[in-house]
Amino acid sequence: MPPPPPNGLLPFPSLTLFTSLAASFSASSFPIYFLVPAFPSLSFSLPYPPFSTTSCLRPSLPSFAPYFFYFLSFPAHTHPLFGRGLCLSEACVTVASQMVEAMDRSADPCQDFYQFACGGWIRKNPLPDGRSRWSTFNSIWEQNQALLKHLLGKMDRWRFEAERKTQSYYLSCLNTQKIEELGAQPLMDLITKIGGWNMTGPWEKENFMEVLKVVSGPYRAQPFFSVGVSADPKNSNSNVIQVDQSGLFLPSRDYYLNKTANEKVLVAYLDYMVELGMLLGGERSSTQLQMQQILDFETALANITVPQDQRRDEEKIYHKVTIAELQLLAPAVDWLDYLSSSLSPLDLNDTEPVVLYAREYLQQVSDLINKTDRSLLNNYMMWTLVQKSVASLDQRFENAQDKLLESLYGTKKSCTPRWQTCIGNTDDTLGFALGALFVKATFDKHSKEIAEEMINEIRSAFKEALDRLSWMDDQTRRAAKDKADAIYDMIGFPEFILDPKELDDVYDGYEVSDDSFFQNMLNFYNFSARVMADQLRKTPNKDQWSMTPPTVNAYYMPTKNGIVFPAGILQAPFYAHDHPKALNFGGIGVVMGHELTHAFDDQGERFLLST
Repeated sequence: MPPPPPNGLLPFPSLTLFTSLAASFSASSFPIYFLVPAFPSLSFSLPYPPFSTTSCLRPSLPSFAPYFFYFLSFPAHTHPLFGRGLCLSEACVTVASQMVEAMDRSADPCQDFYQFACGGWIRKNPLPDGRSRWSTFNSIWEQNQALLKHLLGKMDRWRFEAERKTQSYYLSCLNTQKIEELGAQPLMDLITKIGGWNMTGPWEKENFMEVLKVVSGPYRAQPFFSVGVSADPKNSNSNVIQVDQSGLFLPSRDYYLNKTANEKVLVAYLDYMVELGMLLGGERSSTQLQMQQILDFETALANITVPQDQRRDEEKIYHKVTIAELQLLAPAVDWLDYLSSSLSPLDLNDTEPVVLYAREYLQQVSDLINKTDRSLLNNYMMWTLVQKSVASLDQRFENAQDKLLESLYGTKKSCTPRWQTCIGNTDDTLGFALGALFVKATFDKHSKEIAEEMINEIRSAFKEALDRLSWMDDQTRRAAKDKADAIYDMIGFPEFILDPKELDDVYDGYEVSDDSFFQNMLNFYNFSARVMADQLRKTPNKDQWSMTPPTVNAYYMPTKNGIVFPAGILQAPFYAHDHPKALNFGGIGVVMGHELTHAFDDQGERFLLST
């Protein structure tokens, strides 16, 4: 299912939820709950939204570099006046200094404890220009990016093919001279190859199904609806085709429907659409008219799109049908033809099961397609491909994005150093190969063992808390404890990334060069489509990760009853092996507790130990 509209970076939750299982931490929709919600992106889906970009003028930030780049372990020294409980190691003294600097001791803790505890940090970290938020998550991600830049920059020879592809992709993104030289031509050539776009030139392909199959198959655009392959929520031992609502460019349906409150955004969005159309060869008046029609069509889609707050109950939105039944429900699309094309070379027939998460929406979007002019449908489908592709084009397209982002979030992308953008894009495409470099530099076996021990201690505390809940009967208490014991944890990274042959196999078939960023992007869309198709006839892999190792985030998987903590978040100040234990529990320990409680919130509770 697609991510929900952005609702901000989540603060650490209160541990009081250990004693209130009915509350929900979830900020993202089924089937995976992320600590920091995913955001719709104008280009790739980054660990942090591209809308929150880096300032041209870097403010002073708390530095955790001593922990990030190396760890120095010293025996705990003691002070004779305070006994053996006082830690005077280098790590303890450094962290204590940072904590004191983060406080505002002029504030009365009884009146404003947050200001007392965090006021110093807020004062020393003003919101950077071009950012809509700033937190320790952002700070750690920037440090992770800086290390990855260093590792990629010093690589003068490759030990295996996945490393070569990673560096080549990164270098192709950095090669702005080549990108500027090519301008809009790569995308214009792609449009011509597909059959043209009424907006910018002759339109040759009137066949609705042919255009739909091309833009949403090998190029992974998602007009009208999204299609994926994942574990069946009702049978986690089997993968299944899954179809859901999709098709809106703006982050939420509310932007389209609440026109009074969002007039500024809608005007900026239309201006953005027109500017892109003209950059691709369109004439202003004709482009303005046709883009307005596309915006009106997206508004019609928004009208039938189900709000995210009505989609939290998986039992209500889950519908398993056959392709034949889907055809009767939404006849505007030839579903067997479409899915066979998207999942080629698999052999599908009318009895193939499909899980729908938006049954009523699909029925209504079918009606909308049938009553809409074919020229407008073609324009809209091509627009979904264009908006997905512009991030790999020249500076003119980035400038157009900036205007829209400023209207949406008050932020700009243009101040982001190019290398940071390219690290994020590389993480999106070759994140596990990039993660292998990151893990070797930052994460050792000892850190993984300590994290495992912490999870087990938090799990034990959680089960003890269950015994104190007077409202829970014994049968439910036993079931809750059994589920807590069965939670499967994955720490740091998947083991395969440290095996060069396995890592090469993962990216086998993905062609990468260092001189064509746009082509590398297209190749990745094609590659990911083939990987998706390959999963359908396979048994779901319990150890499969949905985040790359450098990511500063964590998540819970209800279908697997698993929690995942990438190496990227297991960094100071959240975690360091030479920190006092209490600090690690107050940092990454809270994240661990947060993810564990997802197993018992209003969505996780619907899944048993195994489904």
